[in-house]
Amino acid sequence: MSRVDPNVPIEESIGGMAELVKEGKTRFISLSECSAKSFRRGSAVYPLVSLQMEYSLFSRDAEEQGQIDACTEFGAAIMAYAVLGRGMLSAELPKVEEMAATDIRAQLPRFQSANVEKNLRLRTALEHIAHRKNATLAQLSIAWPMAQGSCAGAFIVPIPGAKSRRHLEENVRAVDIVLTAGDLAEIDHIVPPGAASGTRYPDGQMYRLNV
Repeated sequence: MSRVDPNVPIEESIGGMAELVKEGKTRFISLSECSAKSFRRGSAVYPLVSLQMEYSLFSRDAEEQGQIDACTEFGAAIMAYAVLGRGMLSAELPKVEEMAATDIRAQLPRFQSANVEKNLRLRTALEHIAHRKNATLAQLSIAWPMAQGSCAGAFIVPIPGAKSRRHLEENVRAVDIVLTAGDLAEIDHIVPPGAASGTRYPDGQMYRLNV
């Protein structure tokens, strides 16, 4: 379920999807961008296997709002989407001035005005760590949530996009990067929760998160 309907009790939504499982029309049930409370309530109706959340060095809501803890309680995975910060943490520097009007990022606060300048400074600091680890920034950004999960006893699966075979091969090599406790502490010092400037979505869309 891609978003929780605030007007429908989560128990009712999960109960309906559980019927689909019983009928053999689907095998598993997952939620996306819901609150930790909704995840727990839904899991009480039927076992949920994962929660899809935007989770990256720039988006750490899942830590602050308790979704990682909730998933760990029920043995469910966090499926981390936009793990490359929608391109802000990719290997190539995003050219904001060249984004087409149809590019969703042109509407996102983190890519606008003074926000993007601050976020690019954070990006530069992270690049220094990536170079020291003989990795690209994208590889560091993919390795980070997996390392975070290992430290927290959680199962976090990054799901980065790949527009080319080269990007895919680069992404896969992230599994070879070892981030020590010291590395994670240094990264956390550079980009603690809330460090990114600007919200994940425009104000008119933020209400759909953490429901």
